[in-house]
Amino acid sequence: MLSLKKSTNSSIWRPVRRQMKRILPALIASTLVTSCSQLEKPKPEPFFAETAPPPKQEFRWSNGKAPKSFDPAIAAAPPETDIVRAIFEGLTELDPKTLAERPAVAETWDKSPDARIWTFHLRQNAKWTDGRQVTADDFVRSWHRLAALGRSSAYPDLLNNIEGVPGIFAKQAKIPAGPSSPTASLETSLAPAPPSESNSNTDIGVARGETEANSASPARTPKNTAENFGVKAIDAQTLRVTLLLPDQDFPKLVAHPMFRPVADTAVPPSDSKPDPAIVTNGPFRVEGVEAGSVVLTRSENYWGQESVKLERVRFVAQENAETALDAYRIGTIDAVTNLEFSPLVLKLLEPYEDFRRTAHNALNFYEVNVERAPFNDRRVREALAIGFDRERLTEGELEGSTRPALQFLPFGGSPDTRIVQDRIRARELLSEAGYPDGLNFPAVKMLVNRNDTQQRIARATARMWKENLNIDTEIVVKENSEIEEARRLGEYDLVRRGVVLPTADETMSFITILGSAKL
Repeated sequence: MLSLKKSTNSSIWRPVRRQMKRILPALIASTLVTSCSQLEKPKPEPFFAETAPPPKQEFRWSNGKAPKSFDPAIAAAPPETDIVRAIFEGLTELDPKTLAERPAVAETWDKSPDARIWTFHLRQNAKWTDGRQVTADDFVRSWHRLAALGRSSAYPDLLNNIEGVPGIFAKQAKIPAGPSSPTASLETSLAPAPPSESNSNTDIGVARGETEANSASPARTPKNTAENFGVKAIDAQTLRVTLLLPDQDFPKLVAHPMFRPVADTAVPPSDSKPDPAIVTNGPFRVEGVEAGSVVLTRSENYWGQESVKLERVRFVAQENAETALDAYRIGTIDAVTNLEFSPLVLKLLEPYEDFRRTAHNALNFYEVNVERAPFNDRRVREALAIGFDRERLTEGELEGSTRPALQFLPFGGSPDTRIVQDRIRARELLSEAGYPDGLNFPAVKMLVNRNDTQQRIARATARMWKENLNIDTEIVVKENSEIEEARRLGEYDLVRRGVVLPTADETMSFITILGSAKL
């Protein structure tokens, strides 16, 4: 696979209670004429906007459009995921600076020597907003619900490494779609298989998102019974999770919003509109849902309420970046995130200290068909990987709106393993493979979708391969559905793929990219 770029997120924000300076009202830069007739550019003010300190510790946040649900199981992206993180708490949380796991509802945890069995020890003082204690049974029930939702949940593939889940998903694929509720689906999915439906490898169908190789593996086809579900409450404060594959980063995985428990009074996702009466267990509770905003208040029952300094968080919905920036400039909101700014706006905001740009955990890359010659030769694949300049691509064609991906995962990794352009080495590799100066190398058939940006990237990559390796590229543009069919049939040399890596768990991130059968 040839990694191309990571997407980036931009935000502009001010810390609460910090006084900001006013920018010059005109965006057209003027010049100052000195006594020596030298022209100097004026230095911009340090901040884009100013605001008076709020009367109480309140954070007003524009995080995109209005949320559609507070349900952790179906929250796929902001603003839903950010609200879920505020009002629900899982076994662990991630440190925002280091991405290391840290205790949340679970005070401590331990693992088996092979990292397949994880035991979490829950706090005695973790409570729901209605005063009930948060127990291991709450997690078992909530994760049962996730498995029952199957492909309706936000990231069902994150469950695939839990014992019993692939079998549940496979059984769901055989159940005709109907009007049954999530609870009925749960009972059906976790019920023991009838005698006529054996648990042999040949009887278990391929779950959506699973390859045939996965479903044929005995380790990936556990029995379809509730007893075999790999999440169990040992007692009220002890939760045990059994995995199919070893995962040293599992505590990072369960910090994902979808693994957060829901109260047994939770509304089913089909009816799950933002409800101010929802029972939660996080540092904040829902105070109200108003037109265009959601108001959260510090929870009185949260076990760590002393460490929560904010009294209130107000999520203010904005339909576009322009209106959000206007509200930020006049001081009615304190932060703007989760909106797409044009390259021109990004350049205008770049000098200001309250503007931040961070990498989004997503990856665009070209997948190589290793079943076809000459791409079944590792030397050819490496030549293609190092035969073009990612920095030139991201800074030129994409105007600095993305970052070059020099490795598969955006965290960790040694500088020695990074992919960098090396034109000379790439030409040597092609020559060793029997194609000196690209002679007799077949035109590369590259499949991309109809997205204009992806087509620009493909054309730029093809130009660099021609310049550096003297090979031609045929760019084939197809609809997404056609690309998936061509990929399934192997009718491609390279195909553009993109993935969002929703977790800092390296094992699950590699499964997202490569598929579990290749690990």
